[in-house]
Amino acid sequence: MTVNTNTGAMAALQALNATSKGLATVQSRINSGLNVSSTKDDSASFTIAQNLRGDLGGLKAVTSSLNRAKSVTDVAVAGAEQISDVLNQMKTLAKQASDAGIDASSRAAYNKDFKALRDQITTIVNSSEFNGTNLLKTSGGSVSALQSLTNTATGSGTYAPDTLTVTNQGLDLAATETASTGKGTGELGTNSEIDSTAKALQMVDTLDTMTAKMATKLSDLGSASRKIDNQITFASKLSDTIEGGIGNLVDADLAKESARLQALQVKQQLGVQALSIANQAPQTITSLFK
Repeated sequence: MTVNTNTGAMAALQALNATSKGLATVQSRINSGLNVSSTKDDSASFTIAQNLRGDLGGLKAVTSSLNRAKSVTDVAVAGAEQISDVLNQMKTLAKQASDAGIDASSRAAYNKDFKALRDQITTIVNSSEFNGTNLLKTSGGSVSALQSLTNTATGSGTYAPDTLTVTNQGLDLAATETASTGKGTGELGTNSEIDSTAKALQMVDTLDTMTAKMATKLSDLGSASRKIDNQITFASKLSDTIEGGIGNLVDADLAKESARLQALQVKQQLGVQALSIANQAPQTITSLFK
């Protein structure tokens, strides 16, 4: 028996320190909700999670870019659909005005309505702008958007983003209608009229050609809008999947941690009691010297 070295107390203290350390770890997991909150906890899992967090941030940029492109395209789709309706109304007026038997006042009324619709096209084109981009105006530019995190560059040390582009449709009217004899020009001008039978006949042919072109442009815009919608949906699902993957790597199972906390708290209380008993052991030596 010795008073200089209390082996029992040292063993009890080591066990108590280990329990306290485990208790601190469990409390940290409960507070943060993370099983791996630092590279000190698990270097491999933490590194993988950090890379996935980087991808998640990149997908947020992709989604933001796609939403901007979607807004620009949807505005253009709305404008193009309205112009298509206007062209159909203009075609009806042109056919009515092509009747050689109508009187001058009726023809003038048809021409007045026709010019109002003609000018409305310009108004629609100029109004179909979002965030400084107008896909219906020739000078309005086109729109590009990130569609994935893929680097399309083949060389090392370079970055070329994977993008989609919606081209400009150029639906604004020509400054003046091109002169024509017989067959229509296929293009409206800001001065187009149906104030005579000949002009009305030519205008019917012009509008038939424009309607066919408009169908192609509407199809292009619709396809672009659907593609953007699909990419937004995919990016959202991919973000959810990556976020779930990060959770699988680093999130704590709080049910298990709760049970572990209870066990460690009991062990801590027992450890304190064991240390107290071990510290009292040297006092029994004094009984030998009475």
